[in-house]
Amino acid sequence: MSTQIAEKKKSGGIRDLGKMFGGGQSTGRQFGILGALVVIVLLFELLTGGKTLDPVNLINLVNQNVYVLVLAIGMVMVIIAGHIDLSVGSVAAVVGIIVAQAMNLWNLPWPLAIVLGLAVGAVIGAWQGWWVAYVGVPAFIVTLAGMLIFRGLNQLIGNANTIPVPDGFTFIGGGFLPEWGPNTGYNNSTLLLGLIIAVVIAVLEVRTRRNQTKMGSEKAPLWVSVFKVVVLDAVVIYFTFLFAGGRVGTSFPVSGIILGVLIILYSFITRSTIFGRHIYAVGGNSHAAELSGVKIRRVNFFVMMNMSVLAALAGMIAVARSVSSGPQDGLGWELDAIAAVFIGGAAVSGGIGTVAGSIVGGLVIAVLNNGLQLLGVTSDWVQIIKGLVLLIAVGIDVYSHRRGGPSLIGRLFGGRGRRQETAADAAGAEQPAVTPTADPAEDSSRSLTS
Repeated sequence: MSTQIAEKKKSGGIRDLGKMFGGGQSTGRQFGILGALVVIVLLFELLTGGKTLDPVNLINLVNQNVYVLVLAIGMVMVIIAGHIDLSVGSVAAVVGIIVAQAMNLWNLPWPLAIVLGLAVGAVIGAWQGWWVAYVGVPAFIVTLAGMLIFRGLNQLIGNANTIPVPDGFTFIGGGFLPEWGPNTGYNNSTLLLGLIIAVVIAVLEVRTRRNQTKMGSEKAPLWVSVFKVVVLDAVVIYFTFLFAGGRVGTSFPVSGIILGVLIILYSFITRSTIFGRHIYAVGGNSHAAELSGVKIRRVNFFVMMNMSVLAALAGMIAVARSVSSGPQDGLGWELDAIAAVFIGGAAVSGGIGTVAGSIVGGLVIAVLNNGLQLLGVTSDWVQIIKGLVLLIAVGIDVYSHRRGGPSLIGRLFGGRGRRQETAADAAGAEQPAVTPTADPAEDSSRSLTS
């Protein structure tokens, strides 16, 4: 009896520690990919003689890959709902050329040009969402057609020429946090940002524990919370000094601030709103969701429209960074975004995935690209390696799903088989068919495996 209690406490502590990385059914995946990211960073740091974590390289890494991460945020919602969007690169390109033309030909102020770009993205998304949600054409076909249509429009509007953008507009893609205050040898704005993030992490953890106590719900042991705060704050402080210690005139990129706001916003939407829960429900079992009162057409429409809005934003950030819009913008972006989502733990069949996981998956791709380039690896081998990483990541997911077991990392940390976990959860409490609790991905997974 005492042995069983000890084992239960041990597994409970491991499970609580796993909640740091998302919790629920997808913990093994997120834990695994986060561990892989750490290993890749350390490996390239060793192979490149410290160039990977050099402040200048880190700043360039963020600036060069923000557009993929922004696309991944929207793409994970599309894939969770059971769709795919192949048009995002072309949508980003056509919005970029429209915004550039508006500022050059119409002398439109750059803030209004950004609003125009987002509006164009919303119209494109509504167009594609209508075909998917209300006509019933598969998203794969609709967005494949969109990829061709909007790529052609990009060439037509820009006449295959490169169009420059004004200096003010470049701030959103190539700007940095400003310098102020005494000379500390670091960028004070970046230091202040890092301090704020570290404090917010600690405050949110304390607030979460208080709410759990007030509600009488189960909460992680105190040591788990302390460990979580210490680890996360240590990482934040370390990277704060790296970004703040770059060459004079640089600091944390403005595009990174935009990305951070989007991550917070969409993490809240997917995890803590009814609409977010409905996305998981539709992707996990659309028939059950419809029978439970979920308006699946509305969900599919807004998911597709949201994707195009984010594609428009990504296109404008990329144009701002490159200081011009050209005919080659957006080529292959959809492939990087889709790869980021699947590497980040989303299920091929839909219903499972997280914004945080997709960001980590995108960072894996970004660090691979950057590290291989620092080592002088040619672009053909970079593509081969990225393809193998994607294939292996999805292959492990499919294999694990068929066997009903956790990922390799899940096994190392004492994880049980997926079927056993589902049975245990079902025995503990009855859940509505499409109403997720703490982790919406868990309920979708139950629908898929039942």
